[in-house]
Amino acid sequence: MSALITQNLLLAVPLAPLVGAVASGLFGRTLGRRGAHTVTIAGVLIAFVISLMTLQAVVADGARWNFTIYHWMQLGDLKMDVGFLIDGLTAMMMCVVTFVSLMVHVYTIGYMADDPGYQRFFSYISLFTFSMLMLVMSNNFLQLFFGWEAVGLVSYLLIGFWFTRPTAIFANMKAFVVNRVGDFGFILGIGLIVAYGHTLDYAQAFAAAPEMAKLGFPGTSWMLITVTCICLFIGAMGKSAQFPLHVWLPDSMEGPTPISALIHAATMVTAGIFMVARMSPLFEFSDTALSFVMVIGAITALFMGFLGIIQNDIKRVVAYSTLSQLGYMTVALGASAYSVAVFHLMTHAFFKALLFLAAGSVIIGMHHDQDIRNMGGLRKYMPITWITSLVGSLALIGTPFFSGFYSKDSIIEAVRASHLPGAGFAQFAVIAGVFVTAFYSFRMYFLVFHGPERFRHKPHPGAHDHHDAHGHADALQPHESPGVVTWPLVMLAIPSLAIGYVTIGPMLFGSFFKDSIAVHAEAHPAMEELARDFHSALNMGLHAPGSMAFWFALAGVVVAYVFYILKPGIPAAIQARAGWLYELLENKYYLDWFNEHVVARLARVVGRALWKGGDEGLIDGVLINGSADAVGDLAVLGRGLQSGHLYWYALFMLMGVIGLMTWFLWWRPLATVFGG
Repeated sequence: MSALITQNLLLAVPLAPLVGAVASGLFGRTLGRRGAHTVTIAGVLIAFVISLMTLQAVVADGARWNFTIYHWMQLGDLKMDVGFLIDGLTAMMMCVVTFVSLMVHVYTIGYMADDPGYQRFFSYISLFTFSMLMLVMSNNFLQLFFGWEAVGLVSYLLIGFWFTRPTAIFANMKAFVVNRVGDFGFILGIGLIVAYGHTLDYAQAFAAAPEMAKLGFPGTSWMLITVTCICLFIGAMGKSAQFPLHVWLPDSMEGPTPISALIHAATMVTAGIFMVARMSPLFEFSDTALSFVMVIGAITALFMGFLGIIQNDIKRVVAYSTLSQLGYMTVALGASAYSVAVFHLMTHAFFKALLFLAAGSVIIGMHHDQDIRNMGGLRKYMPITWITSLVGSLALIGTPFFSGFYSKDSIIEAVRASHLPGAGFAQFAVIAGVFVTAFYSFRMYFLVFHGPERFRHKPHPGAHDHHDAHGHADALQPHESPGVVTWPLVMLAIPSLAIGYVTIGPMLFGSFFKDSIAVHAEAHPAMEELARDFHSALNMGLHAPGSMAFWFALAGVVVAYVFYILKPGIPAAIQARAGWLYELLENKYYLDWFNEHVVARLARVVGRALWKGGDEGLIDGVLINGSADAVGDLAVLGRGLQSGHLYWYALFMLMGVIGLMTWFLWWRPLATVFGG
């Protein structure tokens, strides 16, 4: 099989979606709706098929590729190329990205059927797929940064797709600005690698890591490798929405639901996780950086989960779930369990894309009402959406034998085996997060699919009763979504059920990542301890009731059932007694307030000072206008010397002659005598 995979075939993986994006974007009106979605789906399908072939070659034949596609320029010894690195990590990411993207493309046919920007939307999501593939397939930091920025740009376009909505414009600008903060750290990290490693190539940079680990950061007591890794991780904090750079992700729900699945499940938000796993040869030299990564992930996993408890918008509940699960992945990275983090990335991509698309199906069935308080009893009206949502929820909370169980339980065990500073807090956070995840997931599930039908008489302020043309109050009759929407749900439910069971052995304890991920086993023994306790996927599932995580998840489901099915008055009573806590969660720990009233105002003050003092005062006033004024003053002085009167010229000539005679006949001999 590996002999069939050529450079040109691999090049077709990112280029096929790009061709579809260009065709739909530039010729969408000519192609029409059917033509636009056909050409973009065909491009992603081609990429997915080749990705599957590549994965098979990597697994079956042990094939690896690392080659340059295009040499852009060279500055001294620094080469700037476009190239691909294909190994287990890349092949897995290629398949995940293209499969989820394919499902989203098909789903979009039904979800965006009535939208006037139909062709434009298909162009954007196909362009997003191209950008993500360029990121994961790169073999150098230059191409990585190109893909990194490209997914940020396209996400800006997608989040603000409905650009007539002020909330959408605010959300896409917020996402763009917050990600620029992270990207500033990211480019500093790349700059340090270039400055001290003298290369942009992954292999050469990783080979230089031992020497970089011996150097200190100039002017500080910090190690250079620690500063470099933390800078790189700051980039990951922006893209993968880690505390405190997570604030953009919930607001990005203003975009259409298909991009919520594409951006927040398998692609953009996982780019940071992928990047840190790829940079494992660097991170392994800094325990300080790993501890920092672990603590940030633990904060995100636990405290973002708390926010999911009080959300009433169905998409925002899933969004905060994404934040929490990204925190779990980050904790695994900090424990040097990179393969576990990437394993959870893969399983999470399927069940989280499923949950987002199922939420979109509910929104369609509810005639675009997103408030879960206005739902209930949808199980009998939307059976396919119901059963696939249940599968996604069970996978999310780590139900034994579902995909999320294998990856989440492995993260918990890896953190328990870590001895780095912060591991104790991280262990508490991931265990407590299991209960929180189960509670908010099944709170949403019970409110949407079970209990009384609340959509017929909406009691909530701002809700509008739905009446048909004859005044009947049952016009808001829920209905199952069309097949083009439900088919991707079924296709995503299959890996959400089985992918963890099938792949945990080779991915975590086999040779799948042997050339992709580096771990110093003596210093960071988490993976060795996991391997020692692992016997089989079946055995792991059967022994799940003996773990604390199992009972925490079960407790979360039971409490949610009691609160929202048996005793629905309990949540209101708790809110009445602990209103301050509810207010804290409702205001998202006041981080948005802090950013808007402190950070933004400080930025305006600093920006105005730099504008007035630096730009207008120093640059314009002194360097530009000042130099021009100096030249003008010299010109005025010179013009005064050019009077046109011969007696003035004769006087200056005589003064010059006297000056020269004085120098040569008096000052110069004296200087020679006194040794001047």
